[in-house]
Amino acid sequence: MLQKWIDILKELDFAFQPIIHTFTGKIYAVEALLRNVEIATDFHNIQDLFDTAFEDDLLYQVDLELRRKAIKKFKKIDIENIKLFYNLDNRIIYSKNCPQGQTAKILEENGLKKDAIYFELSEKGSMIEQNALSSMIYKYKNDGYSIAIDDFGIGISGLKLLYYSEANIIKLDRFFITNINTDSKKKLFCSSIIDMAHTMGMKVVAEGVETKEEYYTCKNMGVDFIQGFLVQRPTLLTHEVTESYKHIIKFLKEDRRDNSKNSIDKSFIEDIKPLHIDTSLHDLFLYFKEHPYNTFVPIIDTYKHLKGVIYEVDVKKISYSQYGFSLAKNTSYCSNICKYIKPALSVESTWGIDKTLELYNMNETDSKGIFVTNANKYQGFINVNSLLSLSHKRNLEIAKNQNPLSKLPGNNQIEEFIHKSFKLIKDDNTFHMLYFDFNDFKPFNDTYGFRQGDRAILIFTEILQKYLPLNSFIAHVGGDDFFVGFSCLKYEEVYEYALKIQKEFKLSVKNLYEKKDIENGYITCYDRFNVQRKFELLTVSCAIIEISLNSKKKNFDYILGIIKKSSKKINFPVGICI
Repeated sequence: MLQKWIDILKELDFAFQPIIHTFTGKIYAVEALLRNVEIATDFHNIQDLFDTAFEDDLLYQVDLELRRKAIKKFKKIDIENIKLFYNLDNRIIYSKNCPQGQTAKILEENGLKKDAIYFELSEKGSMIEQNALSSMIYKYKNDGYSIAIDDFGIGISGLKLLYYSEANIIKLDRFFITNINTDSKKKLFCSSIIDMAHTMGMKVVAEGVETKEEYYTCKNMGVDFIQGFLVQRPTLLTHEVTESYKHIIKFLKEDRRDNSKNSIDKSFIEDIKPLHIDTSLHDLFLYFKEHPYNTFVPIIDTYKHLKGVIYEVDVKKISYSQYGFSLAKNTSYCSNICKYIKPALSVESTWGIDKTLELYNMNETDSKGIFVTNANKYQGFINVNSLLSLSHKRNLEIAKNQNPLSKLPGNNQIEEFIHKSFKLIKDDNTFHMLYFDFNDFKPFNDTYGFRQGDRAILIFTEILQKYLPLNSFIAHVGGDDFFVGFSCLKYEEVYEYALKIQKEFKLSVKNLYEKKDIENGYITCYDRFNVQRKFELLTVSCAIIEISLNSKKKNFDYILGIIKKSSKKINFPVGICI
């Protein structure tokens, strides 16, 4: 290696930034971030450094030394079961004369196994880097390493990469996370990616989380891990990395939304004893003999993370052969069970019943059930019969409480939401409740019929679901009356949402009228007193009630009645704080 690179590498250092479990606040991994580039070199940034190493045809050698430095420093973090995320330049694949197994040697020197490291490969970059990405993923996966795709969503390969990569983790780029709590387009994009990733067995990290509101939004969307300044800034000092982050745990306790109705009942989860990935073939045979009713066994690693499943049928031919047990005892024979491990369909316990059932139904295999993990650690197994029972139970709950037309929650859930809002109110948290009511709906129904009336209701339902934040509570009181609840939003934000919905409904519902009525801007029909008169085209009124720490629940119904009446007289939202 050139002397200039030896000198540069001596000066470079790594900072570590924690990646934590979204639902526990406990650490999962740290990402190694290169530091001192400006001090050690004349380069303006890290990208310049790697570009020059690539041009000098020393990219692999430079990266290998950086890898050694990062792993050696990572080893000093005194936390069990923690993992290291290390960024690779995709162009390494083009380096010549790269000896195999160097990373494994470095890990072994530091007393670490391959499952302690994730290689981060970026979706962004030049065309050369993009072309190298798939090859890099295949190479490192084939060598037994875990892969994370960094900067997901801003490269050119996008969904194609998600489909083909078989990565273990994808990291949503910080562009999509910044202000996600107020950006409906970002929420729609990220929630879709999260659902697709989970369906394909991948976990998701949200990068660049900086505010409590961004954290709550990511949590509600089902993000598995978070990383960003809200948790901790990158630190050069390994002792500053901690096992759990108390302020995140505090946020979790403050977010008291009741998700119990959609949680997985523990009584449906079987505690099937797992085997360690280093178990011998002989002990695997003994397992199936000692557990004659088990047709498979879950396999876990040192950290109790689920690695896959081994089916008895795949080893039966050897185990029941004349010399099968004798061969399995012979260490010179293939005594390692890894070659028999198959991918396991699994869900996180925090994902709830709905997502568990959806994932199982979308997986077109003859799987006997689905495994459950908690913070990546193996918890148990739900068999097909239990899944059917859970599905039936969930469908009954939904059918009992939802409106039959809009499929939205009904009056029971509205009362529950109002009651809990008054219970959970705090100084720094206000709740807003919106009451929407169609104007001149009866004349429209009388003129165009109930079928068109139902279409108007469904149009409004779709508008609410499309334009409101994912964590909004949207319900159908009945008929043409709707209820929406918000927490942790300012009045100005709520008002803007309400006004946008009013405008969108007025525009969309025109499609239900005949051309002449649209041109006139009204319809003519008989009112309740049997007098023929003109009625304006459908609009919706909106009353907004803000409740704070000093609000009294006993005043709610009375004030709602007054403000509803006021909102019918104007074409924009009317609000009040009680």
